Amino acid sequence: MASSATAPNSLSFFSSSLFLSSSHQIPKTYISVAKFGSGRVSKPLSVASQLATLPILSFEGEKVGETYLDLKAAPEDTARAVVHRAIVTDLQNKRRGTASTLTRGEVRGGGIKPYAQKKTGHARRGSQRTPLRPGGGVVFGPRPKDWSIKINRKEKKLAISTALSSAASAEGGAIVVEEFGDKFEKPKTKDFLAAMQRWGLDPKEKAMFLMIDVDENVAKSSRNIGTLRMLTPRTLNLFDILNSDKLVLTPAAVEFLNERYGVDAVEEEDDDEDDTEGSEEA
Repeated sequence: MASSATAPNSLSFFSSSLFLSSSHQIPKTYISVAKFGSGRVSKPLSVASQLATLPILSFEGEKVGETYLDLKAAPEDTARAVVHRAIVTDLQNKRRGTASTLTRGEVRGGGIKPYAQKKTGHARRGSQRTPLRPGGGVVFGPRPKDWSIKINRKEKKLAISTALSSAASAEGGAIVVEEFGDKFEKPKTKDFLAAMQRWGLDPKEKAMFLMIDVDENVAKSSRNIGTLRMLTPRTLNLFDILNSDKLVLTPAAVEFLNERYGVDAVEEEDDDEDDTEGSEEA
């Protein structure tokens, strides 16, 4: 887990214990997963079960219990590669690819020969729209391009669960707060900042909140905090997970993560299909 000294553009969870070769204190169980239905079975995909115990805090900041996250995670030797491939896919699929320049054949004008071929003392020229003149065409300029790349949905799902597991397993990386949607009678950023301080969160550090439903007053109270991201299962994405220093969950969100990304999670029928959307629900 990155500290406040982490570079702004760094992905903080890449420095967590899950992406290092050192041994873990948390027990892990390795599972072999293979594709069925194809003519041949490729090398099984190794998946590790990463168990993390998280404290549950009340709205006042007092510890009222504990819960756990038992998520699938890629093994240490492949975790960085899986997460890197998924984040590159997400960022590259967001590129519009609409940059375009005009060649000399597309620039308007230049149909007439500027001056005679000979006896002028100048170099011969057939058009004013040559790339050597201002206003002319562009040589080897950018053209519209499709930047999208494909990734298997099961691999993308494993990358998200690996990043979540890394955040939860790091010391102080994640906490669980009781449902607080009804605690804000009206939108007020000052009250939300006070609640964050009671939960041990520094407003200067990046925090990602994951809630099943975001109350309107909570959304309006937190939207002016530039270091905070308020997400739901529909908007959960790998970049915000990696780019945050603290992960804040609700009990309902913990239950969702265990059901969706846990060891006992049921694989969906379309998990083997390719995914080219960078920001869709994982």
